Amino acid sequence: MELSQPNKPYHTEHNIVYSSQYHVIFCPKYRRKVLSEAVAACMKELIFAKQVEYGYMVIEMEIREDHVHLQT
Repeated sequence: MELSQPNKPYHTEHNIVYSSQYHVIFCPKYRRKVLSEAVAACMKELIFAKQVEYGYMVIEMEIREDHVHLQT
């Protein structure tokens, strides 16, 4: 049985219902502003390609010049 709300998948297993989500923030060394539009586009492409390979789902992603927010 799968319960879901927008952007919040719930899973059921052995009489439990759960939703595991992670909010990951990472940045370049010294928080330098190196994540330009071209780099951001490449990062998005790589992250979305890896979600299929590793079996996770990106719920939200925001890439700024000096850091990245990723919610899975």
